[in-house]
Order: sequence, then C-alpha cells, then structure tokens
Amino acid sequence: MAPTPRRHATNLETISVTVPEAAVEAYENAIGSVCTTVGIFEANPEGTQWRVEGVKDTGHREDELTLALMLAELTSGVSAPLERAATEAEGWLARTYEAFPEQKVGKRFVVRGTHLPDAPEATRIVLTLDAGVAFGSGEHGSTRGCLRALERIAHRHPRRILDLGCGTGILAMAAAALLHQKVLAVDIEPWSVRVSAQNARRNRLNRALTCRLGNGWQTPAIRKNAPYDLVFANILARPLCLMAKDLAQALAPGGTVILAGLLRTQIRMVLAAHRRQGLVLEQVLTEGDWATLILRRPGGSYPA
Repeated sequence: MAPTPRRHATNLETISVTVPEAAVEAYENAIGSVCTTVGIFEANPEGTQWRVEGVKDTGHREDELTLALMLAELTSGVSAPLERAATEAEGWLARTYEAFPEQKVGKRFVVRGTHLPDAPEATRIVLTLDAGVAFGSGEHGSTRGCLRALERIAHRHPRRILDLGCGTGILAMAAAALLHQKVLAVDIEPWSVRVSAQNARRNRLNRALTCRLGNGWQTPAIRKNAPYDLVFANILARPLCLMAKDLAQALAPGGTVILAGLLRTQIRMVLAAHRRQGLVLEQVLTEGDWATLILRRPGGSYPA
C-alpha cells in the first residue's frame, strides 16, 4: 500500500547555495541549522562545485538563517548567493518517499525508510531511517562504501569504535548491530546528534550508541575513549587530510580506519596525507564517482 502523504500546515521553500568543495561543510552547517532536511549534490561534472540545499517553512527562522550564512562566509571565505524556490509540501514528501526505496547494501545490510511497511528480513541487518532526512540514508556512494567496508573488516572484531561526523548515525548503528559493540557517535551539528539518537532508539540500539556534540579530535568524549580499534570518518576530502595526524594518534596499533566522503579523483591526496602518518592502505572501494578507503595502523594483534 502506498504511504499517505502527511499534510503540512505551512508552505515550504527550498533554499540552496552553490559553492566550491572547500566551503561545503560551512554552508551545510548553516543551512542545516534552520532546515529539517539537507542535501549535497554535485553542481558540475568535474566535482569542483557543489549545491547545498535544504527545505524549511517559508519565512521561518530568517534571522537565524542570515546569521548562519554570514558565519559560513566568514569561516569559508566564500560568498554564495542564496537561492529560494517554493516547494509544494505534499509533492515534496511524495518525491522524498519515491526517492528512498528499500536499499540492500553489501551482503549484510538493508536500509529502509519509516514510510515503508514492516517487512521481516531474516538474512540482513535492517536499519530504519526517516525518509525526510536527505543525508546519510544509505543511497549515497560514500555511505554505501562505508557499509561495504565494515563488512570487509568485521572479522577483526574491533571493540572501541568511533563514528566521527555521524550524520544520521547509520554507520554507528550498523557497527553496533553487526559487531555487538558500543559505539561513540560524534558530530559538530546539534541536529545530527539529535537525529542519531532518535534513530538509535528507533532501531533499538540506543544502549549501544553514545551520541555527542563535538568538533573533531579535540572533543573531550573522543579523547577520553581513545585509542580506537575502528574509526569511521565519512566527511570530505580536505577535512580528512587536515585531521590525518590526529586520527593516526588516536588509532590503536592494528586499528582500522574507514575514510569516505571523497571523490575518486581525490584518492591520491587523501591517501598521501594518511601515509605520511604511517597508515597503510588495505583496500579502495568505489561507488560511482565516490571512493572509500580502508587503512590500518601497523602493529597490534588484530587479524589481517
């Protein structure tokens, strides 16, 4: 049976900016501070320009939006004009449902939206997410690559696990469900931390996930729980390079890191930054234009 669209009491609008890759994170945070759903899309075939867009109630939280965009411009050094388009509420929700069908990823996972009827899955781990959340819902090549990478290294049975930049918490939940271990999920965006906690409860994994607000490797919770046997960092290429030293220091001997959020054209750059810190490449997984890297710190007793 098709889902019945939920009615929205006010008009919706889509707001968007087009920026270079280096400014994506700043503007994603800005738009995400006032929008209930945020998406990031390539704006040109070369991958040099990106469109960051969100959906919000028309006219609501305008002062917050203005301040957030000013902060994004100051921190990124990029000025990006804001575009607006009226969005039909029920039509947008219907399109969101249509764009989020059940997705089987790798051999072990299936990602399903809350709008789909329950369907018992005997052979896969089911991760249920709200279809209204446009990021981290399993359809993106980076998320899919991380889930596939997790399957590849699960035999090592890592115990101390960190999801840095957790988004919706999908990777943290997948690791908790597959490995039966507790996971620390951290994000710089308060809304992402709330969504991760909600999703953990929805999937009955709230006892396994600890969701915390934090800014990178200086986050007290991250430092307290180091060193890690497994780290997910599904962010963007440049932040990954900048954090390579901190990552290597927080990784236990023999520990594994799964890096994503980078294009295939950016593999050399990201890999070089982490090799300089002594990490060893084990495998590259690709999904379309996106790449996922599995690296390891030498030493330890974890199986290869």
